[in-house]
Amino acid sequence: MKKQYQAPIVKKAFLILKAISTANHGLRISEISTRLDISKSTVHGITAALEDQGALIRDMDSKRYTIGTTLIELGKAAHEKMDFRKSARPAMEHLMEQCRESVFLGVRNKDSVTVIDIVESRKDFKITSPIGTSLPLLAGAVGKVFLSKMTHNDARDYIMGNCLTRFTSKTITDPDTYLKALETVRETGVAFDDEEYIPGVKAVAAPIQATGTYTPAIWVVGFTAGMDDEQIPTIMSQTRAAALEISKKMAETG
Repeated sequence: MKKQYQAPIVKKAFLILKAISTANHGLRISEISTRLDISKSTVHGITAALEDQGALIRDMDSKRYTIGTTLIELGKAAHEKMDFRKSARPAMEHLMEQCRESVFLGVRNKDSVTVIDIVESRKDFKITSPIGTSLPLLAGAVGKVFLSKMTHNDARDYIMGNCLTRFTSKTITDPDTYLKALETVRETGVAFDDEEYIPGVKAVAAPIQATGTYTPAIWVVGFTAGMDDEQIPTIMSQTRAAALEISKKMAETG
């Protein structure tokens, strides 16, 4: 088993950055301390160091911290490093035109999935999400895609070590049932989410071959009315074809 190295101060710094980044109007030291259960003195020391590096900005009047330009620059640089976004874009646009639903591209980030690109549906009522949005790995179709890449035993260990959260009345919370769903993904090359993450919303996802340190996937998300039982098989086929096209293009350019 791989040894886990611990660096508590680094972990606390990232927790602070995440808390501040998700707060609409920034946070004061006392608010950070209360929210994360970290002492004020520790929060003060970490935020001062992060401010010195430009990762945080403190408003002199409100005393609230917000994300600084250094993190924005780092995020932009990381996003631009994902060259496969350019390879994926044409197939994503074509897939959206075929199924008329929003198409997402994302990568696994440990226990979550990060959205790195989206082609929005042209419909007035559509599913959308900002680039950078983080989704739970054990939620919906795209999570099944990533977990299906594990062996059966590794997937079982992961599921047993992490709670299968009930997001809706249709969420799969039984480990054996979830493992069977992963086996279906391995056999068909496509995953399906029948209102398991968000009520009234369905999704279809397919894996893209790994590129460098990233493991991408593509998925279609729409309201149940636009993704009924008759349409799902076609959308599955279209999504799988788009993923294969992207994988082939990446292999050619890689």
